[in-house]
Formats: sequence, structure tokens, C-alpha cells
Amino acid sequence: MGLLQGILDYESHQKALDDLVRHYRPQLSQIAREGATAIEQAVPDYVRPHDPRYAEVVQQAAEYAIGHWFDMVADPALESDEVIDFFRELGVGEAREGRSLESWQRSARAGTSAAIAYITRRDQQAPPEVPGELVGQITASVLAYIDRLAEAVAAGHAEANAREIGEYQGRRRRLLELLIAGPEPDLKEIRDLAAKAEWALPQAIAVVAVRERAGLTVRRPALPSEVLMGLHLDDPCLVVPDPEGPGRRRMLEHGLSEWTAVVGPTVPLTSAVRSLDWARRGLELTRRGHIPGDRLVLAVEHLPSLMILDRPDLLCQVAERRLERLLELRPRQRRVLAETLLACLESGFNATEVAQRLHMHAQTIRYRVRQLEGLLGEGIYDPAGRLELHMVLHGWLALHPESAEERTGPVRTG
Repeated sequence: MGLLQGILDYESHQKALDDLVRHYRPQLSQIAREGATAIEQAVPDYVRPHDPRYAEVVQQAAEYAIGHWFDMVADPALESDEVIDFFRELGVGEAREGRSLESWQRSARAGTSAAIAYITRRDQQAPPEVPGELVGQITASVLAYIDRLAEAVAAGHAEANAREIGEYQGRRRRLLELLIAGPEPDLKEIRDLAAKAEWALPQAIAVVAVRERAGLTVRRPALPSEVLMGLHLDDPCLVVPDPEGPGRRRMLEHGLSEWTAVVGPTVPLTSAVRSLDWARRGLELTRRGHIPGDRLVLAVEHLPSLMILDRPDLLCQVAERRLERLLELRPRQRRVLAETLLACLESGFNATEVAQRLHMHAQTIRYRVRQLEGLLGEGIYDPAGRLELHMVLHGWLALHPESAEERTGPVRTG
């Protein structure tokens, strides 16, 4: 079915329509010139004084559109596939030129108004008789036709934008893959691909390992464009440039609020694989429940756990040796004393500081320290073994999350 069928009353006005086509079809070039002039006046973007071919293209497009309308008036069954394809490609060109659809819509309105004004003008030599009701139908048919061309332009514009976005995202995905591909990625290749991906090379980066949270409908992370997204990978990750810059941590906390995310350490550009390794280790520990994953995790804040929890069997052996008598206590009591000893090691056995950290009285801390001395001996003060003891306590507490019994049971310290 032709585009104008159902709009023009061919049965009642066939002769008037035939006369209109015979009169105006030979004037097509003049009508197109007036339409092109109106377009250039309405949309300065289409004026290229240094490139006369551009004005020719505008007029050719106007002439093609108007000519096809005359052809449809003469043949109501005429198909419009070819002209629709032409204007779809015109939409592609508009997108490549960087113009919005608003520019084309303004040009279409200007050109259409000029064409209608020309056809309905009464000062021409021997114009055909056009009944008043047919004038309204002609106007409606032109507007419906232009709407259909506008749909084609919009489709081409959207297709071009989608292709451009797809190519842009594809280049950025390839850049991320190159950065994390191995310990020694080619810096020249990184620079070349970064230029194509419009990604400014940073001095340092961090890789963030991410995982969707179970039971949640997770949206795409809301992060700025300089963050490279690797959500297409089997083990998704992100590359964050200059991660220690102002506002970076807050940006990640906000953008990844619906994700479990672990930020690897800051490394040089060509060392992304090292940051990724630590980030993925941390993410695995959140999966096991050894590190809380309900908020953004910085790997550097959990280095002892990351270093020793890869080998839980080895950790348990060392814990049995260093903490043997402590581990024989009731669950709640051994956790309380283990947490106290860890805080003491991190505070230089300053009872006041430990009490502030654990929110209790300093005298209680001194009493617990005496208990620890009785269980583990003076070795808790030995500088040579302090690092091992510190790491073992970190690991043991992570491997043994607090149970319901420990949360509710009484604490016996004597």
C-alpha cells in the first residue's frame, strides 16, 4: 500500500491531482531550490561556504523527496522502499556529522513549508484548479510523508549511534583485556588502543574484582566513563585510573553499592595483572565469608588475611601450634581473648588504647592480658614471633566467623 493511500481522495479528485502533477513536476528543481534555501536559512549547520558540494547534496535530497511525493500522487500504489532506504542512510550521515535529530527535524519543517507554499501559491502562470478540500488533503499527505521520512532518518541515526557506541565499547573492552592479559603487556599497543578508545593514559591504576550480590537485581555500575568495564568477562572486573585521587573511593562506593567489590592495590599501568590477582583473592574471601562483602573492600586493608587464607590448612597447623591452649577454651571465651590479643598486638599492648578500640574498661583488658600470659606464656611479647602471631590471629578469626552461641553465650574470664 502506498504511503498516500487513505490520505488523498483519488476517486473524487483524480483529474485535479493529475493536473497538479503535470503542472508542478517540471518545476521540481525550482521547488527543491526554494526548499534548500529555506533549510539553509533555518539551520546554519547545513551551510558550508567552503564546500559547495554540501549545498548540492542538500538540494539533491530535497529534490529526491519532493520528486517521490509527486510520483506517489501520480501513482497511489507506488512503493517507497528505495526513498526510505535513502533517508535512513541520510540519518547515518547526520549521526556521523555529529548533528542531533533536532537539526534534521528543523530542516524538514523548513523545506516542507517552502514546498507547500510553492504548490499552493496563486500568482503562478495558469496554476491548476485545486479544490479547497483537496488543499487540506495535499497538506496532510505532505506532512504524513515527511513523518515517514523522519522515522527513516531517526532509524539510521540510531543505528549509527549504536554502531559507534558498540565500536567505542568494544575498543575499551579490548583495552581492558590487554591491560590484564599478562605481567608484561606491550606499552605501545596499550597507547595505540587507548588513543582509539579515547582513554587518557593514567600514571597508576587499580583493578576491581566484582560479583553480583545473590538475591539482588543488580544494575550496571554507575561509574564515570574513564573506568574501563570488564563485565563481559567470566570473572568480571574494572580498571580504575588514578585510584587514589580525590573522591575516587567515594565514587566507587556509590557506583558499586549493589555489587560485591574488592579493589586491588594501586600499581603502574603495565602491572594491572598484579592488582587483579589481589582483588580476585579478596573477592574469593568475601565469597567464603572470611571478609565482609557488604561494602567496598580495599585489598590493602586485608593483606594479612589475603596472604595466609590461601592456605587454610597451613594456617590451621600454625594456629594449633601457637594458640593451642587458647583454642581449648569455650567458643565465646576463646574468641574474646583472640580478639583482645589481636588488638594488643596492633596497639603495642597499651591497655588504654585497646580498651578504646574494644569499647570496654582498661582494667578488663589488663585482666584478659594476664589470662593470655597464663595460656600462651611470655611468647606473646616476643618481637621475633609477633608477625606470625598477628597473621595467625587474623586468619583464624576470619576462618571462624562468630557463631550464634558466641554472640549470645556468657563470657567467662575466670
